[in-house]
Amino acid sequence: MANQHTVQLSQTEAKALRRKLQDRAGYEETSRDYADFCFEGPRVNVAYYPKKGKLLVQGSGADEFMEFVLLIDPKSGVSAVSRKPVTPAARVQAGMAGSLDVRPHFGVDESGKGDYFGPLVIAGVYSDENTAAQLVKLGCQDSKAIPDDRKIAAIAAKVMALPGVAYEVVCIGPKRYNELYAEFGNLNRLLAWGHARVIAALHEKVPACPRALSDKFANEWVLKMALKKRNVPVLLEQRTKGESDIAVAAASILARARFVKWMRDAAAASGCELPFGCSPHVTKAARVFVATHGQERLSDVAKLHFKTTAKVIQ
Repeated sequence: MANQHTVQLSQTEAKALRRKLQDRAGYEETSRDYADFCFEGPRVNVAYYPKKGKLLVQGSGADEFMEFVLLIDPKSGVSAVSRKPVTPAARVQAGMAGSLDVRPHFGVDESGKGDYFGPLVIAGVYSDENTAAQLVKLGCQDSKAIPDDRKIAAIAAKVMALPGVAYEVVCIGPKRYNELYAEFGNLNRLLAWGHARVIAALHEKVPACPRALSDKFANEWVLKMALKKRNVPVLLEQRTKGESDIAVAAASILARARFVKWMRDAAAASGCELPFGCSPHVTKAARVFVATHGQERLSDVAKLHFKTTAKVIQ
């Protein structure tokens, strides 16, 4: 019998989780009656029911989802976990307060990876003993834990204005993204190319920085080889839940802010709604865009290798 867990979530926590899953590889947003959102992932189905504030986690991978996505020990209670978890924001802040890395390093993160519409944005931030605590005070944390994009934009502006902080933001628009995806053949290699480009640019700004940190790649060697091709002499560390590091968290803020700005500008320019994620609502919006501007313009706003494209052009 498949594992099942029930977790009580507030509306704010649910919104943050939805953002997190939209950006997480392997998760596809679907629909279910009475659910605010529903995702199908690796051996797991997740649905949030706002009326009772409950998240239902089902499937043989339910335990892994609880432990590695929600950060809840699945064995700490009975099969239906009813205790309310710590909020994502509090979890990140607590982790940073206890083990803030003040050594000089670059942190790199991306936004838009799981969204059908919009660019892939990769950002990097340099942090050291002079800036790490200041980044925490500005409110830097994993952008997925901040539901309000206006707050993210405000924090991003403060980060970029902070003395001593070097940063780099690379925005790969959909048209260029589709060309690169055809060239590289898979998303992992494209991501590695973008991460290496950001780290190389940061190294030019802060040549003495010895280390770079990013989220863990499915194949760690892909990013290592991409950096080697650019002759960037930094020690690369890849870590699961990399956003718990303050430099990576700040990078996630910059990447998300740039992604949201692109989406809003593109929606205004096209006169069409461009929703986040890849839910059925996104498919409907893409059909409206094609009906308005033609199928040939879809590559200007969307990542064509997504399964959504086949649903749109049927």
